[in-house]
Amino acid sequence: MTEADTTGRPNQRRRTRKDLLQAAARLMKQGRKPRLEEIAEEALVSRATAYRYFPDVDALLVEASFDIDTPEAGALFRDGTTQDPVARLERVDSALHEMILANEPALRTMLARSVERGIGRDGDAGLPARQNRRTPLIEAALEPARRQFRPAALQTLTRALALVIGTEAMVVFKDVLQLDDAEARKVKRWAIRALVEAARK
Repeated sequence: MTEADTTGRPNQRRRTRKDLLQAAARLMKQGRKPRLEEIAEEALVSRATAYRYFPDVDALLVEASFDIDTPEAGALFRDGTTQDPVARLERVDSALHEMILANEPALRTMLARSVERGIGRDGDAGLPARQNRRTPLIEAALEPARRQFRPAALQTLTRALALVIGTEAMVVFKDVLQLDDAEARKVKRWAIRALVEAARK
């Protein structure tokens, strides 16, 4: 298998999944609940392909609603007021934190479904169980400061931040650590700063 095969196929699968989510979002904005067949047609894929990525239309629509609510990097950093990576990362975390709070029950359902789908997926091992929304935002936050880090350190930092920012962190703070919202935000700000400082060394 060539390098193009190993990188191209996963990228294509991620694009297909994203196309389905965006198609669902467009149809939902018409004020109705689309059928899976309609979403597949809008995304220019077959019904069978849509079923490979989502077990049913409800799972697809739940996740598509998050695509609508998830902030975009262009909107977050449009003012260009700061190039500081910590400040920019805190802006990403704050925006996602608010989105998560507003959609917590549905996000927990989506998280549970993605964990279930991860069991016994040998036949579809290459299919992404979830859309990676946080990494593009983290990368955008770090972009102005990327020269401050070695390439390997920047990659590790981006991955480490993905553990701190997102739904899973919310579950840990609430269910495991039993922290209130203010304390959770404080811990995340500390972790973001510590990770950036560690990556600079």
